[in-house]
Amino acid sequence: MAINFIWIILAAVVGLGLLLLIYGTGVYNRLVTLGNRFENAFSQIEVQLKRRYDLIPNLVETVKGYMSHERETLEAVINARNRAQSGLQQAAAKPGDAAAMKELALGEQMLTGTLGRLFALAEAYPDLKANQNMAQLTEELTSTENRVSFARQGYNDSVTAYNTYRQSFPPIFFASILGYRDDAELLEFDSEAIADAPEVKF
Repeated sequence: MAINFIWIILAAVVGLGLLLLIYGTGVYNRLVTLGNRFENAFSQIEVQLKRRYDLIPNLVETVKGYMSHERETLEAVINARNRAQSGLQQAAAKPGDAAAMKELALGEQMLTGTLGRLFALAEAYPDLKANQNMAQLTEELTSTENRVSFARQGYNDSVTAYNTYRQSFPPIFFASILGYRDDAELLEFDSEAIADAPEVKF
């Protein structure tokens, strides 16, 4: 009788262990899937920001011929672009990392501010405003800003889904054990300026 009782307890323990293993595997697979989604969503942001960074030297070259005495502003744009580009490299190496996302957001905010000042100065140069190359670059930058905004929304949605699942009960107990201790960081900007490209009337 006692031996049967021991076998029942042993079977219950083994069964419970198997259930926990199966459930833990499911949690792990779900975390991997959601993590891959937000990393892929970040790669869409990366593509658009690289496109933006590639347009800026052309913009500066176009403007330089008309605004040569605005050297300080032109240098500020290039420096801000380089800083934002560096922030993007850090963030691309660790999508969702809090420090990397904050550095990228700060770099983008600085770049948007310097571009805004450049476009404001360009308003005082009628010949520059009439330049076809300038008009095309402005249009491409505006289009890219819209794409960045759209990609950022997709990334933030994916991060929210990942964080919500990781924080929910009971996955939260398994997440730390499985190596998913931290939430992923949203990509937020203090200013929505990046989503709305500077309005320039040519």
